[in-house]
Amino acid sequence: MATETDSTHSAQRSTPGSDPGATPRPAGNPATGTSRKGTGGRPRGHLIGTYGLLTLTVLLFLVFSLALPDTFPTLDNASSILSNQSIPAMLALGAMIPIVTGKFDLSVGYGLGFAHVLAMQLIVHGGWPWPLACLVVVVGGGVVGVLNGLLVEFAKIDSFIATLGTGSLLYAFTGWITDGARIVPGPQGLPPAFTDLYDSKFLGLPVPAFYVLGLAVVLWLLLERLPLGRYLYVIGSNARAADLVGIPTRRYGIYAFAGSGIVVGFAGVLLAAQQQIGNPSVGMDYLLPAFVGALLGSTAIKPGRANAAGTVVAVAVLAIGLAGIQQLGAEFWATSLFNGGTLLLAVGLAGYSARRRLRAGATATRKSMSEPPASPRPAAASTSEGDSESR
Repeated sequence: MATETDSTHSAQRSTPGSDPGATPRPAGNPATGTSRKGTGGRPRGHLIGTYGLLTLTVLLFLVFSLALPDTFPTLDNASSILSNQSIPAMLALGAMIPIVTGKFDLSVGYGLGFAHVLAMQLIVHGGWPWPLACLVVVVGGGVVGVLNGLLVEFAKIDSFIATLGTGSLLYAFTGWITDGARIVPGPQGLPPAFTDLYDSKFLGLPVPAFYVLGLAVVLWLLLERLPLGRYLYVIGSNARAADLVGIPTRRYGIYAFAGSGIVVGFAGVLLAAQQQIGNPSVGMDYLLPAFVGALLGSTAIKPGRANAAGTVVAVAVLAIGLAGIQQLGAEFWATSLFNGGTLLLAVGLAGYSARRRLRAGATATRKSMSEPPASPRPAAASTSEGDSESR
């Protein structure tokens, strides 16, 4: 007959009223101090941080649909929102790329103005074929991005100062090309194939919306599924640690600015196809919405870090909110008020999220260090107990 050991009595005393053969359920994690109750609340907070902004988008749409049932929840209004917000969305995605590395590209607004003026200049006054002109503009945007990267990574100029300086140079070049006047096509207008880049539709929706979707997917793949993205996130988190593990931080920093410049160049081409004139002062109107979308996007989907999906959701919130208040008859200054207030909210939420993660990490580290290491059970004792039970 098997004899009961002291460990068996101890296990029965620790779980009164339970089946001795049942597997005991853990009461909590002593290293982190979490219990079943705390663990049950953790996913709720994670879901709120991840999908809270997406939920807000749906709620805003429902609110404005109830307030404006005849105009807001219509296909024409949806097409108008997608069309009007495609360029701000692309610019926000472009501004997001350097933010991943902890840098800021303040030249995106100036670059957008320069790119669309250059495209109009080459097509209207230069007589270039529009595909070649578009290619030159996109490549030129990449060159400007590389210049920004060199100034930040090798000249060691702060990204705010460096990109603001290059932006001012781009604004000067824009004024030089246009001589301060608008570039207006002749009586024949622009090539229809060029304007179709913006005006055409696909599956009943404006084709620029699919450009934004395609760009977001590409950036998601690059940042979330490839080593390039992991390196950029490591650099943005701790550039010194990235250097120590052998990541070429300078090279990848230049990659980030170059990617931003390429996106800005393509957005400039779309802006030229949309407006069909060259306006030397239009680019700065897109700077604030771009950074609002990029910074607010860092509080959604992947809270605490800039990401493509969160940026798209943030732009959707801005687009629906602006369209709703404008249809309700808001004054002209309401757009600037909405963008500025949302930017402050985005920066505040991003800072709060970062501080909360740091506090949680520090708390978990202190608790794990204060807990004494569990002593392993001697193998000989286990063997002797097994032999006594078998006897």
